[in-house]
Amino acid sequence: MSEAIDKKSLSERDICTNYITPALTNRGWDINTQIRKEVTLTKGQMIVVGNLASRGEQKRADYVLYYKPGMPLAMIE
Repeated sequence: MSEAIDKKSLSERDICTNYITPALTNRGWDINTQIRKEVTLTKGQMIVVGNLASRGEQKRADYVLYYKPGMPLAMIE
């Protein structure tokens, strides 16, 4: 008998590797040409105070799905 997995104890990366990536590939998405993981979308908001400038937190997606190379279709976060 298989033991139930407590999904709350898994890391985000474990969930992506064990559940999301297999679900995408089982639906016909090609892991080599149509799926990119951990994609940085922006470098972060520019914050300017007086003469000082800094960046806020980067925006990232867990997955970006591509219709074909160079043509993103969907983002999964």
